[in-house]
Amino acid sequence: MNREQVTGRCNCGAVTWRIEGAPLAVAACHCNNCRAQSGAAYSVNIVAKARAVTIDGPIKGYEDTATSSGQPVTRQFCAECGSPIRSVIAAMPAIVAIKAGTADDAGRHAPTMHVWTQSKLPWVTLPEGVPSFAQDAG
Repeated sequence: MNREQVTGRCNCGAVTWRIEGAPLAVAACHCNNCRAQSGAAYSVNIVAKARAVTIDGPIKGYEDTATSSGQPVTRQFCAECGSPIRSVIAAMPAIVAIKAGTADDAGRHAPTMHVWTQSKLPWVTLPEGVPSFAQDAG
């Protein structure tokens, strides 16, 4: 059986990751915290089952407690180069968000939804036909 697998790495190559099976979604998050963490207008995340994700290499984490749920989001990054890798969301422990820009084939991972659009920057235009949610999609 040929199962889908998605792989990626940080900027320096010290951290690699793998998702076994198809991702659940690709979400562009416009919340203030994801925007700050990504250094961009929004963060594009490959959403996957936590148990399907393997990460190898030196990871550090920052526990972001300023969240709407009141539960922390651990934002993990490469300990060597600082590339953002994964967000572990305490309010949704069965899933994780892998930073799509670190995928080996990042072009395959266009957003299938936009979340926290109530916080989007005024100059960002959301694409027609892609579901969007003022807060999260849960």
